[in-house]
Amino acid sequence: MRFGASVWPWKWDTPYDKAVRRIGQAGFRATELIAWRPETFDEYYTPDTVALLKQTLDDEGMKISQFVVNNGPAASPDPRARQAAIDMFKKGVDTGRELGATIVNTVTHMPFDLPYPRITDRPLAQTFNLPLSKDLDWDQNWHDYVAVLKECADYAEQAGLVYSLEPHPFRYGGNTEGLLRLLEAVDSPALGVNVDPSHLFPIGDFPNMVIYRLGSRVVHCHFSDNDGATNVHWRPGMGKIDWTDTLQALKDVGFDGVVSLEFEDVPGVSRGQANVPGIYKGNDIATEGFEAEYKTALEYLTAIAHEVGLNVE
Repeated sequence: MRFGASVWPWKWDTPYDKAVRRIGQAGFRATELIAWRPETFDEYYTPDTVALLKQTLDDEGMKISQFVVNNGPAASPDPRARQAAIDMFKKGVDTGRELGATIVNTVTHMPFDLPYPRITDRPLAQTFNLPLSKDLDWDQNWHDYVAVLKECADYAEQAGLVYSLEPHPFRYGGNTEGLLRLLEAVDSPALGVNVDPSHLFPIGDFPNMVIYRLGSRVVHCHFSDNDGATNVHWRPGMGKIDWTDTLQALKDVGFDGVVSLEFEDVPGVSRGQANVPGIYKGNDIATEGFEAEYKTALEYLTAIAHEVGLNVE
């Protein structure tokens, strides 16, 4: 297995080549790239940029562990919005393959594309709720969403890639039961899971139990820590997740992929200029203090991985 680092906490917005090089020089052997918007494919991931990114990865002895697509309204009741989400995913598959990725990723999606409240606000809110119309057709929305995932998984499979779904609080597939139900409904060998403990732990799932239950369907991981109350992404060792048991579970199920560190809520993180969740905002490029957090985490997790018998490249 390898430890990698998601690019966006280092550099939220494009361009990414300098951030990729910095990640490699910090000791990581893999990274993830992302498309936040449909326009990103034409505006940024041009043939020249793809060549530059591939050369940067080669120079640093790295690989792209997965290409992430922020394809939003995949569970919208509007068929045009669902089709737009499918089209963006397909562009992500094509671009990811050009970059050398073997996995394309999305988070799971919000039913009806509803405006869910941010879980980071939950500890401070007297009432935390999402009002709903009694007229929503939940069965139809589920079937529509499964159809979207099937088309996406089929496209990834035809391209020789794997589609990793990442659980997220309050969404379809937000916990282990939801993920297992989606995997069964889509029924594709190309569909797997990107396990993110910071999304599962605050919903009530122990990360090691998630890994044991999903087994070989775990194809990639995001690692960060939290307190179990929200989905904040802290440095492992700073929250309540047991990393020895988590890494032991990966060893026991035969995981040999990439564990990508994703610290979106530590001081110095890059959040760009957009209105995104999190207490730390405004950095276009992550600070040196942020990089030090990653190096500390890499040493900490590598030691645990060796202790449980994982082979770390």
